[in-house]
Amino acid sequence: MLARFRPTLSATTAALRSVSIRQLSTTRTARSDAIFIHRDTPENNPSIRFEFDAKNLDEAQRIMAKYPPQYKKAAMIPLLHLAQKQNGWTSLPVMNYIAKFLEVPPMRVYEVATFYTMFNRNPVGKYFLQVCTTTPCQLCGSSKIVETIEKHLGIKLGETTSDKLFTLVEVECAGACINAPVISVNDDYFEDLTPDSWMI
Repeated sequence: MLARFRPTLSATTAALRSVSIRQLSTTRTARSDAIFIHRDTPENNPSIRFEFDAKNLDEAQRIMAKYPPQYKKAAMIPLLHLAQKQNGWTSLPVMNYIAKFLEVPPMRVYEVATFYTMFNRNPVGKYFLQVCTTTPCQLCGSSKIVETIEKHLGIKLGETTSDKLFTLVEVECAGACINAPVISVNDDYFEDLTPDSWMI
């Protein structure tokens, strides 16, 4: 019985062999250098207290005054930024404090703090070095800047020096492409860098 299908199968097989098969290619999976799963540590756990100091409490009240009472949660990003400036990074106690301050569920604050890369979820050094490695900076030599800084400080991207003074990270587009390559140190930008000029 199968013998009568044999000519049809042979023709189909020959036809399939004559068709060129399109090759698929893939790139490696890109992974973030930050993991946003919280694990209690001695410096980041719910038992640590955080509150705005008097100066920042006044500033927080000024920020809140910009928003109608029913939309006070819109102040979340500027308040997180203010808290991070005071604390040095955005810890769990900081996020919980902001949630209480805004009268929102803590999860709402966690969602925002883990979405935006401007919020540091781990402690950073006193000098937070952010090197732009996007295309314009890359074309102008940002990889040489990174290599030079790594060699000078003895750390790699994503690491902090043992004395807790410097943390080095790469960022996507610092927004100063005209003067690439660019590095920001805390809130200050340094532009048109060379491997010899980056140390100021």
